[in-house]
Amino acid sequence: MSNNKFYTLIPFFVFVAVFLGSGIALDNFYQLPSPIAISLGIVTAFVLFYKTPMPDRITALIEGCGDSKIITMCLIYLLAGAFATITKAIGGVDAMVHIGLTYIPVAYLGVGIFLISCFLSLSIGTSVGTIVALGPIVVGLAEKTGSSMGLLCGALLGGAMFGDNLSVISDTTITATQTMGCQMKDKFKANFKIAIPAALATVVVLLFMKNEATDMVFDVNEQTNYILLIPYIFTIVLALVGIQVFIALVLGILSAGIIGLVQADFDVVGLASLTYEGFTSMTEIFLLSMLTGGLARMIEQQGGITWILKSMQKRIQTSKGAVFGIATLVSGVGVCVANNTVSILVAGNLANDVATEYKLNRPYVASVLDIFACIVQGILPYGAQILILLSFTSKKLGYIELVSHGYYFVFLFLITLGYMLFFRKEVQST
Repeated sequence: MSNNKFYTLIPFFVFVAVFLGSGIALDNFYQLPSPIAISLGIVTAFVLFYKTPMPDRITALIEGCGDSKIITMCLIYLLAGAFATITKAIGGVDAMVHIGLTYIPVAYLGVGIFLISCFLSLSIGTSVGTIVALGPIVVGLAEKTGSSMGLLCGALLGGAMFGDNLSVISDTTITATQTMGCQMKDKFKANFKIAIPAALATVVVLLFMKNEATDMVFDVNEQTNYILLIPYIFTIVLALVGIQVFIALVLGILSAGIIGLVQADFDVVGLASLTYEGFTSMTEIFLLSMLTGGLARMIEQQGGITWILKSMQKRIQTSKGAVFGIATLVSGVGVCVANNTVSILVAGNLANDVATEYKLNRPYVASVLDIFACIVQGILPYGAQILILLSFTSKKLGYIELVSHGYYFVFLFLITLGYMLFFRKEVQST
């Protein structure tokens, strides 16, 4: 009985219950700030883990908050906020909206946005980077056309996660292939058979879901200042050639700032103020990510993660059951850590052991790891992708409305499930 570590997960359940419960009860996920909800979970952990010396509990919290992956992501949040704020100030969002209205029929904005975000995320390998680059533009298009913001943002979110899951330069793809010890091209082939049908099904649905504002007329003949597109193009090109998104965003901010200074949109002090305004727009997600990392480390220190792994291992009976167990495991860890790359890392060791024991097809298992980690990350109300996207809408869009338009995730889940049940021989053919 002493080995039962289920109780160590209670602090996280407290966080989820408070966050989701208050959001559902108040019909507003912004009413109770998420950092307060996670703080209640941390307080619960400090009380529940009373047998561990206080200094050790504090150390675990600080180490988790200061984890290099967490801090890197937090810095990206700050830069993403600054990039969005400055590019909007120089008129970049308006220019992109103007071009979007010129080349994409208003009735099919959802399809256009989904396909563009699929291509971009596949090219740069990051859902966060895709949402940062396109988020303000998509929100601007929704406001300008009177289209459903939930529909357009849902299309962007799905397309962004498509590339994160499939791209050969994505952190999740790299992590999945490394933990499973398989070749990138083999994982891509296995993943491709599932992700492409899901994307095609999404396109079909979006084609039928025309925007309501199809009869609106827009003046798209006025001259567009294409110089304002430089920060977006510059950032995307840098990411495409393999520059880390952190560096790409810094250079993108600098390019936008220079354009703003030359055009006299603001002076140096104004640029500094806009940069800080962008930083502060990401305060909530910054604190949530940092504190979630701290709580996850405290639970890990108490043996909670190890207990989950061992519990799953005991319940695996067949090779097909092993694959379902791996999918469940990475999904559960994803809910706990709210980071698809970290969830693959945590679940990867057990997945590797299980794959060896049951002689599973490793590229297939790597695909399952990546797919379920991305599905969970794409629908978590406290996940980075959703929080960043919602922050761009200035709270005009609610979580429920956004997720209700996440058609790609529904198709990806159903197709993957059908593939696992009926169409895939999971044992390695050797």
